[in-house]
Amino acid sequence: MTAAVEPRQAAAEVERQAAAVERLTPLERLEALCDPGSFRALRSGVVSARAGEKALPGDGVLAGAGRVGGRSVFCYSQDPAFMGGSLGSVHAETIIRVMRLAGQARAPVVGFIESGGARLQEGHDALAGYGRIFRESVALSGIVPQISVVCGVSAGGGAYSPALTDFVIMTERARMFLTGPRVVREALGEEVSMEDLGGPQVHERNGVCHLVAGDECDGARTARDLIAHLPDALGERAPLASPAPSSADPSAAVPTDERRVYDVREVISALVDDGDALELSDRWARNMVTALARIEGRPVGVIANQPRRLGGVIDAAAAEKAALFIDACDRFRLPLVVLVDTPGFMPGTRQERAGVIRHGASLLRAFAGARVPRITVVLRKAYGGAVITMNSKDLGADMVFAWPQAEIGIMAAGQAVGIVHRRRLAESNGNRGDLLAELSDAYAAEHLTADAAAANGFVDEVIDPRETHDRLAWALQSMEGEGR
Repeated sequence: MTAAVEPRQAAAEVERQAAAVERLTPLERLEALCDPGSFRALRSGVVSARAGEKALPGDGVLAGAGRVGGRSVFCYSQDPAFMGGSLGSVHAETIIRVMRLAGQARAPVVGFIESGGARLQEGHDALAGYGRIFRESVALSGIVPQISVVCGVSAGGGAYSPALTDFVIMTERARMFLTGPRVVREALGEEVSMEDLGGPQVHERNGVCHLVAGDECDGARTARDLIAHLPDALGERAPLASPAPSSADPSAAVPTDERRVYDVREVISALVDDGDALELSDRWARNMVTALARIEGRPVGVIANQPRRLGGVIDAAAAEKAALFIDACDRFRLPLVVLVDTPGFMPGTRQERAGVIRHGASLLRAFAGARVPRITVVLRKAYGGAVITMNSKDLGADMVFAWPQAEIGIMAAGQAVGIVHRRRLAESNGNRGDLLAELSDAYAAEHLTADAAAANGFVDEVIDPRETHDRLAWALQSMEGEGR
């Protein structure tokens, strides 16, 4: 059941929340998003819970245009005080109007979403309105960035609508679901609250939500931060900022012992401007980090294995998360910086049943098909199929660097020796441990060192970790010079 799911219950919940807590009006939301004094309404007719005005042409949604950081942006905000933000035909036309204007102007569009779904009083007209919005959003996805800020209960079509956009921000009070608690109870006999069914703690862990904001003001600030990292339209470059390199040593956080964990976000902070990265989907597939940042003022997308979670192994969810992020960066012409420290793909029946092959292939396809500059740095280890999948030179990486202590190969030395010298080890007559260590050291020296990988052309250069930022900045500048 979609689109017109429990609109009365959802609308009642919207109105109850609005009465319980002081909320921003639609106009206040859009003014919080836009530069001071820059917002201009296109269809100003909404009902305000504070003013109690009559419904005017906007029909429960305020739409207009303004500026964010001096750049044009189009935006709209649904009004939960008018029929729970439910969508009727005129309401839909208002949203479609501002989306089309955004496409014509080649400027980002931001929507503040809070809707009980399709308006029961309008029946098929309301359903058709959602269909037109969905179609317009898909068409717009090839033209400009789209950002949704979900501010409250958004049911049925009100959940699909933001899910079709490029980035979804949820406030702490937001709730998104296709079928609400009453339908779940009647269909499945399951008692569940709106929060447990579709709150941010649910959707930040399943990949639906990219960022969680404390409230509507914080959601507007987060949307502004996203826009600052993105181009105005697809095919254009995101604007440069003043360089602000970090002076930290990126290797300081990385233990030499490959069995010890660390937080790769500390490495990222040491490499990017101001130590500041906007991490996306940070609660979903936490063994893979995806973030927007800048290096010498150039916006980039950063992908990194996270040894702090599952040792940095790649599972089905991590591969899916990375592939989606790569596709987004490719659309927005954001160069990719890939930090590698992984023992490989997660083995086991659970992962095979989860489609790790399919998701791993999607990650391979995303990297191989990306047209933006791609630079890889192997930090500590990279084994097996994962070393290829994580943007290897043979997969099309423009530059591949490695730190001196990095190990790169088919598998760890002990595992490899156990296979290659299985018979010799079985006949070792009591000194298996010493022989295993000796053979492992010899195998590692010949096949796993960063210098061996460089000698074989698998990596371009072995670099001092303290030079990583400068080498990345140089590579990005070089690739930019090629007009990519």
